Amino acid sequence: MTQHFTQQVTFYTEDHEWVTVHGDLATVGITKYAADQLGDVVFVETPEVGKTVKKGDEMAVVESVKAASDVYAPLSGEVIDANGELADAPEKVNEHPETEGWFCVIKFSDGAETKGLMDKDAYYEFCKGQA
Repeated sequence: MTQHFTQQVTFYTEDHEWVTVHGDLATVGITKYAADQLGDVVFVETPEVGKTVKKGDEMAVVESVKAASDVYAPLSGEVIDANGELADAPEKVNEHPETEGWFCVIKFSDGAETKGLMDKDAYYEFCKGQA
């Protein structure tokens, strides 16, 4: 049996979300920059599995000792998985924001929506301008 592997590509948004696209699936979380700006994360509300999201819509909430922030959908589609571990271990967002601290997986409906997202180099330049 031949396995076909889809290349993974990670994009970033101006709202400091990362999105790793693999096939028609996208894993979403917040960047290390965002986690550092928030400080110690104490609560995370991930979107419900089955929820349909539109690019730019609020889809999750992250609260820290400093502030509460919305997390926006970087792509339109259906949430097919959510990181339930964050309910009991929200600190994973600070410790591993771009790996174990992921928020959800979206089966996205329009690959063209990735065109407005940044690659890593563009995102780092964007963050330099935020300081």
